[in-house]
Amino acid sequence: MEPRSASPRIPAKIARDLGIKIVSGRFKVGDVLEGEVEASGQRQVSRSAYREAIRILVAKGLVESRPRTGTRVSPQHKWHLLDPDILSWIFSREPRVELVSSLFELRKLIEPEVARLAALRRSPEQLAELKEAVGQMERSTLHTSKGRAADQNFHTVLLLASGNIFLVTLSSSIAAAVAWTTAFKQRTQRLRRDPVPDHRRVYEAVAAGNPALAYTAMTDLLELALSDTTNRPSRGSRG
Repeated sequence: MEPRSASPRIPAKIARDLGIKIVSGRFKVGDVLEGEVEASGQRQVSRSAYREAIRILVAKGLVESRPRTGTRVSPQHKWHLLDPDILSWIFSREPRVELVSSLFELRKLIEPEVARLAALRRSPEQLAELKEAVGQMERSTLHTSKGRAADQNFHTVLLLASGNIFLVTLSSSIAAAVAWTTAFKQRTQRLRRDPVPDHRRVYEAVAAGNPALAYTAMTDLLELALSDTTNRPSRGSRG
């Protein structure tokens, strides 16, 4: 999904503002947010709009709202961190290193195995989609919206090609992670190295039906992507 530029409606805009402050650490776990009357007055919005914003944050696990104690920032383990909106909030500014590292750690637990399964189970149609996605990335580069859309599609098709319906349910979260980390690298000028050859290596391993090589290629891709995002040296398996 390409990051949206359209202005969100008022409750979503308020939720985004508060959500960014929470995931960035500006609001700490246990902090009490402003009361409905005070907050709506300061923002010059209706109380119903502010209430709806809080409901959005409650649904995402970021806050807990109780009659006597008010609205408090929830413990981090309750946050729905794979929610596409929360991922967008994390990468809207300089993300906390521990969140970025944990996100890539999760992807490394999932996506190399996805690539391994895809090498065994991909259909001819899925293989053609992967080839086209890599080709579009090479033609357009990840500095363009077309190239970034192809990048997201590449990872989504791999999930589909794994043939595991539970893994497929992660497609929106993985696509969001790909979209926002790439947009962040583009915005902060960290997208200096060309990551497209990393994707081609994954595709070639999947096309060759080589599960071990597909696993290794995806692991390397994620190690290098983490290095790009954090500006830290890669620990990729190629050394």
